[in-house]
Amino acid sequence: MWAAVLQGPRAVAVEERPVPELGPHDVLLAVSHCGICGSDLHLVLDGWGRPGSIEGHEFSGRVVAVGDAVTEWRVGDDVVGGPATRCGACEYCRAGRPSLCTRRDAVGESDTGWQGAFAEYTKVPERELLRLPAGMSLRTGALAEPLAVALHGLSRGGVAAGSRVLVIGAGPIGALSVAACVARGVAEVVVSEPAPKRRALAEALGATVVTPEELVTPASPYSTVSEPFDVALECSGNGRGQESALAQLKRAGTLVLVGAGMARPKFDPNRILLNELTITGAYVYDHDGFPRALELLASGKMPNDLLVEQEDYPLNRLLDAAVGLHEGELAAKAMIVPRVD
Repeated sequence: MWAAVLQGPRAVAVEERPVPELGPHDVLLAVSHCGICGSDLHLVLDGWGRPGSIEGHEFSGRVVAVGDAVTEWRVGDDVVGGPATRCGACEYCRAGRPSLCTRRDAVGESDTGWQGAFAEYTKVPERELLRLPAGMSLRTGALAEPLAVALHGLSRGGVAAGSRVLVIGAGPIGALSVAACVARGVAEVVVSEPAPKRRALAEALGATVVTPEELVTPASPYSTVSEPFDVALECSGNGRGQESALAQLKRAGTLVLVGAGMARPKFDPNRILLNELTITGAYVYDHDGFPRALELLASGKMPNDLLVEQEDYPLNRLLDAAVGLHEGELAAKAMIVPRVD
């Protein structure tokens, strides 16, 4: 099979690799679409990835073979990749927070021989698949993973219909967060974004758009802006964006760090103390994030077509798509398809 293989920072090569061999509880998928995640940008562009690895975890596909002990899946089933199996025994798994499992792997450092879906085929444990809802395209189904990430950010911030929400960064996760807020009936969603294409997408999704320069920081840490927010979802991973988001909150407001970045922010501890602000992270998914994401994608409440770039990218253009996302030239989710042009 063909696969896009990391060689080093900003170096990807399409190589022939063996089709994965199945264990008794494994399922082999012919990959349909695989989205590029923000973590993939770090893996591909910043050197986080291990040379020789095949990444890609936002995928949909069709079952082409099953292991001897697999009973739930059949050849021809359309599925999406779900969350990795956690231990189920640690304090976090027992509390319904499997994203914090003490035995999880670090990003890009799995020692399990995992191979991702930037390839023609991928092997998946049978417990880590979800059935595609009837009538949903495989292309739309590949949005389930990033939408589950966005929904986890909303959960961590306690976003509800009456919330006033600020989204920093209208990249793919920011856009999905906006769409999810609107679908939940949040009437006031404001997006801060410098890139014109992403600003246009955020407006099309129903948000009010401002530039980062329009978000001012009050002179006193005790003061708040004239129209503060209940929740700020920081989806850019930019240190300055994180600092700015904190300054836009009302008293007792919540900043949710959704985007991962390299630049560390400098938070004003007096602002946090005097206004009793909460800063929290959102790592991957709620325990039921994937079923809720698929349900929302099938509900008709989400503009699914707007959330994916019109052009699909072949394996040999993975680096081009990653650079386009990093530079803000691509606004929506970029999908890799298993062909070579």
